[in-house]
Amino acid sequence: MPSSARRAVVSLTFFLATCAVGGTFLNAKVSAQSAGDESTLRDNLHQFTDVYAVVEQNYADPLTKDTVDKVIYDGAIPSMLRVLDPHSNFYDPKAYAQMREDQRGHYYGVGMHIQSQPDKAGVVHVMVVDTFEGSPAHKAGIRPGDVLVSIDGKSADGMDSLAVSNVLKGAKGTHASVAVNREGHDKPIVFDLVRDDIPRPSVDLAYMIKPGVGYIHVTQFMETTSHEVQDALTKFGPDMQGLLIDMRGNPGGLLNEAVAMSDKFLKKGDLVVSQRGRAFPDQVYRANHGEASGEHFPIVVLVNRNTASAAEIVSGALQDHDRALIVGETTFGKGLVQTVFQIADNTGLALTTYHYYTPSGRLIQRDYAGVSLYDYYYVRDDAKPADKTNLEVKLTDGGRTVYGGGGITPDEKIDQQKTNAFEIAVLSHSGFFDFSKHYLANRDIDKNFQVDDAVLADFKGFLKKENVTYTDADFAGNLPWVKMNIKFYLFTSQFGAVEGQHARADEDPQIAKALTYMPEAQALEQNALKADQQKTASLR
Repeated sequence: MPSSARRAVVSLTFFLATCAVGGTFLNAKVSAQSAGDESTLRDNLHQFTDVYAVVEQNYADPLTKDTVDKVIYDGAIPSMLRVLDPHSNFYDPKAYAQMREDQRGHYYGVGMHIQSQPDKAGVVHVMVVDTFEGSPAHKAGIRPGDVLVSIDGKSADGMDSLAVSNVLKGAKGTHASVAVNREGHDKPIVFDLVRDDIPRPSVDLAYMIKPGVGYIHVTQFMETTSHEVQDALTKFGPDMQGLLIDMRGNPGGLLNEAVAMSDKFLKKGDLVVSQRGRAFPDQVYRANHGEASGEHFPIVVLVNRNTASAAEIVSGALQDHDRALIVGETTFGKGLVQTVFQIADNTGLALTTYHYYTPSGRLIQRDYAGVSLYDYYYVRDDAKPADKTNLEVKLTDGGRTVYGGGGITPDEKIDQQKTNAFEIAVLSHSGFFDFSKHYLANRDIDKNFQVDDAVLADFKGFLKKENVTYTDADFAGNLPWVKMNIKFYLFTSQFGAVEGQHARADEDPQIAKALTYMPEAQALEQNALKADQQKTASLR
């Protein structure tokens, strides 16, 4: 058999195996389809193989292995899934390995975030964006803005960030010699790094943001999230009188971890989420343990338009049980649950198998009928007031009105500041990132550093040198934003990502506004406690 034919057979076998997961496999889980349905399925698959055979035999250029892989991995399978819904997805071997790494929350390497970035001459280099606190790269003194020159003596020229990342990962205890160019230094700086276990916490920031009020930033839901949340609560201790949970931009993750996190704030037995599908039995998840007795404190949850999936499960559960005040923007609106099936060769199929419902019975999935994939993810018209006339109406435990469809609507709206022309100009020139390299080239800062008039004057001069056009009015009108970002980038470069996030959180206007709603959250908590006491008394 010719090699091209063998490749076609392998690819078609793989494609049909994927179809089987989406059809025949699920069908066996439920019940046999009608003979007519099975015949239609076979006819459709035959049509695909017929089309593929015509392409393979007659296409103007020969189908190489790479072309065949693209036809299957980038064409047939993703296109099939996108017709179903926006969230069913296929993972090729590289994407599947990355997904598993993200779920586990750790890997073995040197601990730095890198990306490919062109210099002023247009030459692309791999640059350090930040280092993870406590990692080999962080301890050795590698800084954001450092450009990788070589790894173990081999030039990094022509390598993209993925290739560099793969080289830097390796067995714990092994060495990697990394040479970098740094602004202010004439010669490359060489670091001998010893690879180690690199944790990627999902709670990347947890501290007392003001006396008696704890703050936790939850970036995603992976295998360690609920334990990280508990560690933060334990660290805050009995002095905590209120909690702000920041889940802005949290894309979701593992459902069981969302349930386990919710469990820490609800009463034992409270419904967290239910899911209903076709191929598997309906499932109901409840709080198995509940918050510790006597640990009653107000909770404010800060969300935005990119808060999705598992993060919406937590937000919906705490809102429906009147346990937290939800503030910010209406969330993304993902009410579909994907089950990941491993197909073959370390590939995975994330197939929508359930719809999930909040405790009040809300399905918060946003309508995607007739909407392009780009518009579904990135385009939402916030100028028009939300039309709730066609949304299902539900009630929280305390009788507050909440709505299904279109995400979790916050109890109190906090709009994200719109980006203006000055901000776009500064960010498009990497103004803050490049300024941090310039400012720290020949000096260090300590944690008492403040952005004073001298620093601002230096930043203004740097912007003019970089040909960023602005007026004094532009600068004055955006002064708090400028100060926040200068401090964030300088602290990230000098002390690591955690201290950078800490510095930014202290100056974040949305966080500051969210904290003002703690009295409303306190009233909500007290009303819920009274309702529970009255319910208990009526049962006696």
